[in-house]
Amino acid sequence: MKTGIMDVRTRIAGTGSYLPDKILTNFDLEKMVDTTDEWIVSRSGIRERRVAAAEQATSDLATEAGRNALEMAAIGPEDLDLIIVATLTPDHFFPSTAGLVQRNLGATRAAAFDLEAACTGFIYALTVGDLFIRSGSFRTVLVIGAEVLTRFIDWEDRNTCVLFGDGAGAAVMKPSDDPGQGILSTHLHSDGRLADMLMAPGGASRMPPTHEVVEKKLNTVKMRGNEVFKIAVTKLSEVVDEVLQANGLREDEIDFLVPHQANLRIIQATARKLRMPMEKVIVTVDRHGNTSAASVPLALDEAVRGGRIKRGDRVLLEAFGGGLTWGAALVRW
Repeated sequence: MKTGIMDVRTRIAGTGSYLPDKILTNFDLEKMVDTTDEWIVSRSGIRERRVAAAEQATSDLATEAGRNALEMAAIGPEDLDLIIVATLTPDHFFPSTAGLVQRNLGATRAAAFDLEAACTGFIYALTVGDLFIRSGSFRTVLVIGAEVLTRFIDWEDRNTCVLFGDGAGAAVMKPSDDPGQGILSTHLHSDGRLADMLMAPGGASRMPPTHEVVEKKLNTVKMRGNEVFKIAVTKLSEVVDEVLQANGLREDEIDFLVPHQANLRIIQATARKLRMPMEKVIVTVDRHGNTSAASVPLALDEAVRGGRIKRGDRVLLEAFGGGLTWGAALVRW
């Protein structure tokens, strides 16, 4: 294995995504919990979200997104050196979801592992993939963000059950032949002191999945929403400044913002920080809800396939999630 970071950039050679067929609208939720479409939209911007079928697990969604990314990149699974799956809803504690995706794709040469940084997972995974390529260890990396969050929601908690959805997004990463193209910088942060603001307290080694834990729904998402909102706006503003300073750029030199799709008000606050009109911001939260680690790659794939993001554009990816974690990546497309 080679060591040391080489003078090479990593490009995104292909993107892909997958959404389950079932759509759960706000009007459907009105029949399930004490809420209204108006209340949900005014606080989050969400109108509908996707829900995985009973027979679908995270690896199934991730596999389909990965296949679509490989197709765009015009490579086969046998070309992959590494698969990284960012998820907080794995199929099992072990084996890794990435290992199951490797099996499903037939990527027999690839190493595979999972990474968990909640909603910032895809940014973390993109960073790890970039470092592997720049070190010369691997040439072709498939990075996937995938979640089946609706399995870990308390459907009686109107403050959380309206927010989340299922899906998967993927990116194929390769060395760039053009020194001006590719990942320009990545920026990762975490503050574990604030972990209890957004978490699923039960179901693992701290609080095993006993009957009591399941009955009290301690294995579902718990969130102190107002506090998380305020911290997210502050930290995302800080990481935007960090990206601009690291790359010697002004706000108006960013062509597109691909934010984590958690809440429309947070997205709008970040756009204001960049003095960016909303037509330059990729928004899918209204149709996808919060898909955690899948959020950024789902939005990115939609923008790429829709022809909005083009060669030469500077694209800022950013996210904030449980941990607490936050981060950003700047890519020259």
